[in-house]
Amino acid sequence: MRGLFFFFVVALFTSCDYFKVQEKEDRVSNIVAIVNTEKLFKKDLKYVLPKNISSKDSTILIKSFVQNWAIKKLLLKAAVNNNSSESLKNINQLVQDYKESLLINNYKEELIKQQLDTVIAEEEIAQFYYANNENFKLNEVLVKSKYVYFNQSKSVEKEIISLFKSDAIEAAEALERQQLSFKMFQLNDSVWLELDQILLKLPFSKENLLKKSKFIQKQDSLGLYLVAIKEVLNRNDIAPLSYVMPTIKEMILHKRKIELIREIEKIIVKDATKKNNFKVY
Repeated sequence: MRGLFFFFVVALFTSCDYFKVQEKEDRVSNIVAIVNTEKLFKKDLKYVLPKNISSKDSTILIKSFVQNWAIKKLLLKAAVNNNSSESLKNINQLVQDYKESLLINNYKEELIKQQLDTVIAEEEIAQFYYANNENFKLNEVLVKSKYVYFNQSKSVEKEIISLFKSDAIEAAEALERQQLSFKMFQLNDSVWLELDQILLKLPFSKENLLKKSKFIQKQDSLGLYLVAIKEVLNRNDIAPLSYVMPTIKEMILHKRKIELIREIEKIIVKDATKKNNFKVY
């Protein structure tokens, strides 16, 4: 019995040693590259290769990845060895400062999402605009205009020109019904558009578009262009409220964010002082 027990113990320890060796061999077999004490394992390559890649391309991609990994580790080691302790200390401090800034900014953003009032009344927008309209001078020319480009045909040309020139609501509605036959169109002349954006689409010069006639047409080999300019605002004119409304909304929201953060900071300091977690000596 004692001999059997001794055999069992020896077998147990022998098997344990075997599994340790096997485990070590498995780890070694999974190593792809070693730089100093840093190891790159097969599992680290899991997300390097895209799906459905050929064997040849995967080999090239893996070699490139391993090479870049090794260069990065070698450069990092050289950088650490060749930087003074003071430089490393400063770098660590910068990393710590950056980490703290990220955490704080993330916390602030979460609070802003939860507490910021994003509803802006039209009255508030108008009030902001008229109080600051000198800050909304244009850097570009704006126009209210409409234009169409269509296949020239004697049967429809006169009708479309007549409808286009008319200011009647019925004429505008008739043009809207025919828009599928137009190669290009912009029929809403109640909105302000940048002239430069229109010039990218139409074969007219700025001078031609802005001349006093208000209506021009031009024919090319494929069709006929009709353009009507209703109103013009030049550089340094005060931008219309409708044009700068999105900007004003952003400005109001930004102001609210700053005020909200200041209020949160005050509350945090007040709460910490009350709980005796903040003291000034």
